[in-house]
Amino acid sequence: MTPRFVLAAVCWLAVVSPVLAQQRPLATEDPETIGAGRLLIEGGVDAAHDVSYPVSGLKGNLWRVPTIGVSVGISSIAELQIDGGLYDSLSITSRNPGAPLASLLTVTGDSTHSFEDTIIATKIRLLSESTGRPAIGVRFATKLPNATNESGLGLDSTDFFASLLGAKTVESIRVVANIGVGILADPTNGNRQNDVLTYGLSFARAMTQHTEVVGELNGRLSVREGDPFPGTESRGLLKLGGRYTQGPVRFDAAVFLGLTTIDPTIGFTVGFTYVFNAFTLP
Repeated sequence: MTPRFVLAAVCWLAVVSPVLAQQRPLATEDPETIGAGRLLIEGGVDAAHDVSYPVSGLKGNLWRVPTIGVSVGISSIAELQIDGGLYDSLSITSRNPGAPLASLLTVTGDSTHSFEDTIIATKIRLLSESTGRPAIGVRFATKLPNATNESGLGLDSTDFFASLLGAKTVESIRVVANIGVGILADPTNGNRQNDVLTYGLSFARAMTQHTEVVGELNGRLSVREGDPFPGTESRGLLKLGGRYTQGPVRFDAAVFLGLTTIDPTIGFTVGFTYVFNAFTLP
């Protein structure tokens, strides 16, 4: 790697660092926030093959059109995030009538659709990155049950997540790591919950001043003794893609592979991110 390329990559990272605080198509959260008074809007389309819904017993191919995310910089170190989707559509390839909530389904054909669950989160940067120290932050999130169990795509349960975030840039590579806990309600019994370990590890490698190669391992691990409650199982995705940034707009695309038997076998996502100064804080 030539010194000129390293210098260009570092300068590029410095210029677009507010955008990098949200790293679509990756799910691993960077501790850097978008900045006070800034507004970030992102959207995309996801397709996943062979997705399983153990609670409803449905299995099939899923389209999410569109996925939507909005982040608001409420201070120089904190932001509010709202993420969800308007239309999830599953082409059903098989059913399991013995699934826990299969009797609640109102689906009669070979497809079903629903709104996506909404996630509301707050991210706070605790420490900025320095020469000998990574950036450190925390994120607290709540999943609201917009998707219904009658459609087969939802659980009608509310979950809570708390994560510790870390990130470090070395030359042209940005490495981000997350570790946390999730409190997942049992959708078949409102008096029980399953606590899971959440994790994420991602990288973003600047190839030019405008393009990056990105990848991640992200998911959750059930730590309950015995079998997890339906809908709270271990999940995981391996993702590889790229991003192209031009001014305040960034385009992205990625493919992903599921790591468990209930995750999609393969899928892809494409989308964009737009960030701008929206208001001035007093």
